[in-house]
Amino acid sequence: MPPTLASLVHHSALKLTVRAGEDRLDTPVRWAHVSELADPVPYMEGGELLLITALQLDAEDPDTMRRYVKRLVGAGVVGLGFAVGVNYPDIPEALVEAARAEDLPLIEVPRRTPFLAISKAVSAAIAADQYRAVTAGFAAQRELTKQALGDGAQGLLGALAGQVDGWAALYDASGAVVATAPEWAARRAARLTPDVERLRERPAPASLVVAGADDRVELHTLGTGRRPRAALAVGTASTLGTAERYAVHSAIALLTLTTERSRSLQAAEARIGSAVLRMLLAGEPDHARAVAGDLYGGLLDAPFRLVVAEVAGPAEAAGEGAGAAEGAWSTELVDAVESAAARFGEALLVVPYGERLVLLVADGGAAHLATVEYAALLDADRAEGRESAEEPGPLMGLSAPAGPIAAAPAYKQAEQALSVARRRGRCLVEHEELAAGSVLPLLADDAVRAFADGLLRALREHDATGRGDLVASLRAWLSRHGQWDAAAADLGVHRHTLRYRMRRVEEILGRSLDDPDVRMELWLSLKATSAAGE
Repeated sequence: MPPTLASLVHHSALKLTVRAGEDRLDTPVRWAHVSELADPVPYMEGGELLLITALQLDAEDPDTMRRYVKRLVGAGVVGLGFAVGVNYPDIPEALVEAARAEDLPLIEVPRRTPFLAISKAVSAAIAADQYRAVTAGFAAQRELTKQALGDGAQGLLGALAGQVDGWAALYDASGAVVATAPEWAARRAARLTPDVERLRERPAPASLVVAGADDRVELHTLGTGRRPRAALAVGTASTLGTAERYAVHSAIALLTLTTERSRSLQAAEARIGSAVLRMLLAGEPDHARAVAGDLYGGLLDAPFRLVVAEVAGPAEAAGEGAGAAEGAWSTELVDAVESAAARFGEALLVVPYGERLVLLVADGGAAHLATVEYAALLDADRAEGRESAEEPGPLMGLSAPAGPIAAAPAYKQAEQALSVARRRGRCLVEHEELAAGSVLPLLADDAVRAFADGLLRALREHDATGRGDLVASLRAWLSRHGQWDAAAADLGVHRHTLRYRMRRVEEILGRSLDDPDVRMELWLSLKATSAAGE
């Protein structure tokens, strides 16, 4: 505890006497300052015990003393020490009454007690308090380190909560609560998620103080990179003292070590992950499993899904070159899936693959669900026009469940789904949707329309001369599966007329309508031109 007026009054060597403000003696003293100025306020910072002999004061004038004391109280002076037997044999009653009116502690200093002795006593008490705080801080650091090594983040949070006489919580990169101590703090910590998300938007390292109805909460980011890896919340009933501050700073350092792996380790894991993926796609599942070891081996023991992602919009949105492409994937997508996998202890493979990103996630696992949920939120933002133009979200294709032996086909499935996502402007398309849907929307592709226009151009030119309606006749005939009477009835012509028109179609195109491939290409071309508005 820092020195207080009470501790100075009870100091046996100082022989001080309280003349006013007896109920305010528990106020901490930041320093003892001597000033004989009639107005020392400009030189005060607050928290001082001011020592005077009233050399330049009319201490017997009530109005002067009321103004003097009121200004001292307004400046944050916590006490006034008056030396008797120097300029006044006793403390003037005007000063005593003014101090009592403002409830300012007034201390009588006997002539035999020099001001220097009081200053030394305050200085020694402050130094002793700082030493105790530093010593307690080192002890807290040792205890926190012990708990972190023994019980991980949960044990560290428990020790920290005890050190600050409050509660502590750990959040992941997405703002979700990972652990709390004590357990009752979980609901309080969950209510702070919006504040944690707001903190993540600030340049790291960042901190934030949130005042609650029953506590004061400090939020701190964890991590050494531009984007925080996690966040720490510390809730207490009042402002942290020096010893508690040491404990919090130690916890931040230790949690950063546990949540932020070294760059060399990250690079090594990335190389292993890349090798595992390339072996899987090369059809070497046994070699991939051997290389994966304990790091990714569990991911290959159950059905997994492949996600192929690319940045939406023009390539310049993510920068130029492979380095820029890799950097562009330090985004909310990676944060979301990594946080979900970490919370449930799942293995996860995230590999930059050229200008794309490939994710290997457990089928039905937390990372798989996080990918789908992230895509749904992004699609909702796009529909409402809330997507950022500076940092466009990704487009993703998701394969069907697969095992190590079928990784290459799964990658093809994800690529096909990604192609459809690109056409439809959706964040995520699952491969299962392709079989359940229709091929007709795919005819909107520019290349398909160009083929259709080229194939039907000669028939359209013929019809434009007014010599018949071959395109409409071909459409009616194909829609009736080559049934002459039904198609002729639809057109309102004789079946012989329709037969003649179909022979003209064959002559103009140079193709036989008996060939099923020709009929298929013509039908799809007609559908493609219909989709284009013809």
